[in-house]
Amino acid sequence: MATAATAWLASLDPAQHGLAQRPGPAGGAEAEGERLRWHYVPTDHGGLPLGAQRPVQQSLAMALLATGLSVAGYVTVCGVMGLENVLDRAEGFPRGGDRERYRDPGLYYLRVFGEPGSGTPWGWRFGGHHVSLNNLVVDGRVRAVTPCFIGANPAAAPLLGAGTLRLLGATEDLARDLVRSLSPTLRARAVLLDRAPSDILSGNRPRLPAAGGPRRDDGRLSLTAQPLGLPSGELGEEQHRLLEALVSAYVDRVPDGVVPPVDVDGLHVAWAGSTDPGQPHYYRLQGPRLLVEWDNTQQGGNHAHSVWRDREADFGLDALAAHRAEHHRS
Repeated sequence: MATAATAWLASLDPAQHGLAQRPGPAGGAEAEGERLRWHYVPTDHGGLPLGAQRPVQQSLAMALLATGLSVAGYVTVCGVMGLENVLDRAEGFPRGGDRERYRDPGLYYLRVFGEPGSGTPWGWRFGGHHVSLNNLVVDGRVRAVTPCFIGANPAAAPLLGAGTLRLLGATEDLARDLVRSLSPTLRARAVLLDRAPSDILSGNRPRLPAAGGPRRDDGRLSLTAQPLGLPSGELGEEQHRLLEALVSAYVDRVPDGVVPPVDVDGLHVAWAGSTDPGQPHYYRLQGPRLLVEWDNTQQGGNHAHSVWRDREADFGLDALAAHRAEHHRS
């Protein structure tokens, strides 16, 4: 990862470099505030956009991106970026605003924080419409990969031969299959509301609230520190396997061994909205170190958002605290 980041930075001219690199976590409050800023809408994510790079620079940027993703994760993210062309057509190739092209696959931004391979904490962020990847390296190891956001608009699009492109299809279907497999009694506990929220509840907050979040629908959908929904300990054997596969659809975005295994026995499963395919819906998996949110509600249930977060380790704040305690003892 450090080698790829160094190679990309070395390929840039001074003007590009000014956008591409910022101080690392030790650079003060302003620098750290920029590192903790993230989006998943089509706006300036901070950094050097792919469209402002020469082809060889774009290739080096994608090589860095690939170091933080599994093969499946890389393919999915590349597919999401390509959907900007599909969305452009669906919306009639709109003009106007502050960009020459509103749906632009060149508007994915890469920024490096700190000095790769220097021995001090450093990281990088890659973001654009429906993608936000945040990596931190401390003491030579990848210590954080969250928040990790991947969305898809459209969530489903036609292919030749009556096929359908669904980049996040399994991430949706596994959760639906799990909830639909529950007995009526258990399903009533997992389904918190018969209608889905318009978006993920955590939004793009830099940090998840320590003791709860915004209240929705009299608390039935609130993102609270104490998880809502059905405890995984009440699932049957086959349902447990579905839950494991669903969790893997998130943590397998990154290479093997980067994050520790997730203990699904500590998770709660929550759903809102219809369980019928093609209808707006939302689900959440929550445990001590895992928060997963999914919604597919916009455009009539054809616009998906999914995020993977860790209340303690987002942006590597826990690893940075441990590093400072170890290396800055008085």
